[in-house]
Amino acid sequence: MIDRRGVITALAASATFPLATRSVFAQAAMSRMTAYSFSFQGLKGGDIRLADFAGKPLLVVNTASLCGFTPQYAGLQELWTQYRERGLTVIGVPSNDFGAQEPGGAGDITHTAEQTYHVSFPITAKTSVKGPNAHPFYKWAAAERPADLPSWNFHKYLVGRDGHIADAFSSRVEPTDTRVVTAIARALTV
Repeated sequence: MIDRRGVITALAASATFPLATRSVFAQAAMSRMTAYSFSFQGLKGGDIRLADFAGKPLLVVNTASLCGFTPQYAGLQELWTQYRERGLTVIGVPSNDFGAQEPGGAGDITHTAEQTYHVSFPITAKTSVKGPNAHPFYKWAAAERPADLPSWNFHKYLVGRDGHIADAFSSRVEPTDTRVVTAIARALTV
């Protein structure tokens, strides 16, 4: 779990240091957090609390309905179907950040995911995944893996049982690619 006192102490101490030093403290505090510290608003209401999946691997994927990679929903559903009984949760995070390829609302996203691709894994409300307005999970992921930032739709973060990013896969890597399946199998056995 999060060492809240440590985070608060680091942030409080950082107020007495120059701005450059403060960012080091903020990054250190952020790195002690885990993915299980975050929640997303659900596409159909309510919250998707990652704490509800603590100790289990997560595959968090930023999605878009009008992207050339949108057929990857089928592969994500295949992973969800194959591995959910063993503990994997797949979470789709619709985002309009890349090429404005998620312009619609919840109904449009639901239609694409559920009716076109028969997705049954959790999907969040439309969320920003890059820049200053990025969801806190994505800001945390950027601190965890600065070389593995989403550069397009269908970027995949695999979160291990420890709550930290175990691996990341670009949009070009299909969900059912051997590299992804191997990483998931490893995360499930650790």
